[in-house]
Amino acid sequence: MLDLNWVNEALNNYIRPHTFPIAAKMCRSTDELPEKTKLPWRDLKIKIPLCQGISMVRRYGWTIAIGKEDESCPFGALTLGFVPAKKGYLDGTAYKLTTKEAATKTAKARSRLEYGKYAYLLVAPVQKAVFEPDLIIVYGNPAQVGRLIQATLLHRGSALTTPSTGGVACSSIIARTINEDECQYVVAGAGERMFALTQDDEMAFTMPRSKVEITIKSLEESHKSGEARYPTLSYLRFEPKFPDSFYKLMDYLEKDE
Repeated sequence: MLDLNWVNEALNNYIRPHTFPIAAKMCRSTDELPEKTKLPWRDLKIKIPLCQGISMVRRYGWTIAIGKEDESCPFGALTLGFVPAKKGYLDGTAYKLTTKEAATKTAKARSRLEYGKYAYLLVAPVQKAVFEPDLIIVYGNPAQVGRLIQATLLHRGSALTTPSTGGVACSSIIARTINEDECQYVVAGAGERMFALTQDDEMAFTMPRSKVEITIKSLEESHKSGEARYPTLSYLRFEPKFPDSFYKLMDYLEKDE
């Protein structure tokens, strides 16, 4: 089983995210949900988009499960496989703000989990999770996410790429991470900024279960080398050039009265 205390400690030591790193798991029934898991519709009397639930976890420290009855966003429901991708979505006729051809291409580019396979998305802060996660989600600024990308590629090389469609970031955060079994770096869309209050300087990084240990170990290794770390090292061993007035003032201060 993954040592989540080790993962949490490493992320807090070497990345220093401003919100809690998240453990996420797709569940088939309520039997897989830990005690005291909050269900938005049952416990809060509200339906929410998937991204808002993730934001509650990373900002409040709650353990939350989101099922079909809790989900208010059609894209989130599609992403998690709670509803099928019908013809109007796939052929672009359900869209009003773009052409049918463009909408069709965008729909095909967005990852989805298999329809009907899962009943809930379970999410909790890494340090509080009592389940084996399918993936780890970390929000941070570009410099923090950049360190995680460096760690991912430290030993394997090549490049890490994540398709972006300008919205429905949950399709990459959850579905693409699971389907491709690959780390992702994800730019938030308008909906996530509006309803989950994701800030302009925040983006997400995800690690599927199979990549967590090697990424965290590489993060530790690269940090200890002293060449790559967060906060980014600044080069300060230089003599700055001041305006001439500063030098004249220095001359004045150094002269005896």
